[in-house]
Amino acid sequence: MKLFQREQRSLFGEILDWMLTPILLLWPVTLVLTWLVAQGIAGKPFDRALEFNVGALAQLITVQKGVVQFVLPQPARELLRADESDTVYYQVMGPKGEYLSGEKALPLPPDEDRAPLGAVRLRDAELRGQDLKVAYMWVKLDLPDGLPALVQVAETMDKRSVLATEIVKGVMLPQFVILPLAVLLVWLALAQAIKPLNRLEERIRARKPDDLSPLDAESVPLEVLPLVLSVNDLLLRLTDSIATQKRFLTDAAHQLKTPLAGLRMQADLAQRQGASAEDLKQSLRHIGRSSIRATHMVNQLLALARAESSAAVLAHQPCNLVHLTMEVVRDCVPRAMEKRIDIGYEGAQPHTGGVVMPGNATLLTEMVRNLVDNAINYTVERPKQAAMITVRVLLDPFSRALMLQVEDTGPGIPAAERELVFQPFYRALGTEADGSGLGLPIVREIARQHQATVTVEDSRPGHAPPGCCFTVRFSQVPA
Repeated sequence: MKLFQREQRSLFGEILDWMLTPILLLWPVTLVLTWLVAQGIAGKPFDRALEFNVGALAQLITVQKGVVQFVLPQPARELLRADESDTVYYQVMGPKGEYLSGEKALPLPPDEDRAPLGAVRLRDAELRGQDLKVAYMWVKLDLPDGLPALVQVAETMDKRSVLATEIVKGVMLPQFVILPLAVLLVWLALAQAIKPLNRLEERIRARKPDDLSPLDAESVPLEVLPLVLSVNDLLLRLTDSIATQKRFLTDAAHQLKTPLAGLRMQADLAQRQGASAEDLKQSLRHIGRSSIRATHMVNQLLALARAESSAAVLAHQPCNLVHLTMEVVRDCVPRAMEKRIDIGYEGAQPHTGGVVMPGNATLLTEMVRNLVDNAINYTVERPKQAAMITVRVLLDPFSRALMLQVEDTGPGIPAAERELVFQPFYRALGTEADGSGLGLPIVREIARQHQATVTVEDSRPGHAPPGCCFTVRFSQVPA
C-alpha cells in the first residue's frame, strides 16, 4: 500500500470546488458586513430622537435678571421617561459649569470636542458600567460674558442592539434556505454543462478498434475543441504511421521473396538427378550469395527499425565524429581493395577543436558505414579512370557546424531521383550493384534524430560519370 498516494482528480469536482468555495467563504463575510450595516441603520432613528430631545430641552433654558434658570414642565418629563428597554438621562449645566438639572453624574464632553453654539453632536459614553449614546448641545445665553450653557440627553443602547439583531435575522435567515438551493442549482447546472464530455466519451468507447477516423469537432464545446483537434492530429499521425508500417512490411516481404526463391531454386537444382560435381558447386555458390543477400537485408531492416525507435531510448553523449568516421573508413579498406577502389579520409583530425558533438555513437557509426558501403557498392573501376572514394569531416568556419561528406566516382544519381533514393527499397534505375535499398533511409533517419540534413549532388559536374557526393550537415553546436 502506498502512503500519501494522490487520487486522480475529477474535473467535475474541481470546478464544483472552485465555484462553491468562494460562496461559502463570502457568506460569513456577508454576515459580519450585514451586522455592521444593521448597527448603523438601527441607531439612526434613536439618534434623531436624542437630537430632538436636546433641542427641546435647550428651549427651556431662560435668563431672568442675569440668572440662568431651567424649568422642566410635566409634558417634557413625559418625553424623557424611561421605557421598558432603555433608560434616558438628561443633564443641564450653567455657563460657569454649575449644575442646573438632570443626572449629575453624566460625563461632560471632552474639551477638544467642543461643538459650535446651537449644533447638536453625538458621542459614546459610559455611566455606571452601561454604554450610552449621548447627544449634547452648547446653548447661547443672553449674558454679558457670553458663556453658553450645556444640554445633554443620553440613552442606553439596548433597543439599538435588539433592532440590529432583528435586521440581521431578517436578512440572514432566508440565506440558510437560499444557500443550499444555490449549491443544488450550481451542481445541476454543472452536471448539465459537462454532459457533452460524457457524450464524447461514449462516442469514443463505441468506436471499433480499427476506426481511426477523426472525431467530430463541431459537436463539442469550444473549451474541449483544442483537445479534440489534438486527438484528431494524433489519429492522423497514427494512421500515417500504420500505413507506413504496412507498406514497409509489404515491401520487405516482397524483397525477401527474391533471395529466398533463389535459395529454394538452387537447392532444387542441386538435388536433381544427374547433376555433376561442378553443377553442385555452382548451386552452392548461388546459395551462398543468396543467403548473404538475405542476411544483409535482414540486418538492414533491423538497423532501420532500431534507428526509428531509438530516439526516446538511447541517450546522447559527446561523440568525436572524426574518430568514428576514421574507424569506419579503416574497417572498409579491405572491401574497397577487393574492388580496386582507392578509399581515403581527409579533413579535420580527432584533436581538432569543435569535432565533438552530442549524439549516439552506435547510430552515428551506422550512418557513416551505410554511406561508405553505398559508395563502395556503386563505384567501379573504368578504363582511364581510377575508382576513388573520399570521406571528409569538415567544420564550417562561419556557422561552426560539422559536415560529413562521402564522395565517389560512381555513376551518380539523376536530379529527379535524388529524393526517391531515401525511400525504403528504392534503387536508382540502370544500376546493377547489389544492395537492399535500405541504406540511405537509415542514413536519413539517423541524421534526423541528430538534427542534421542529408543532401546529394554530383561530385564532378560536367564529367561522365558525374560521381556522387552525400553531405550530412549537423545543425547542433559542437560540444
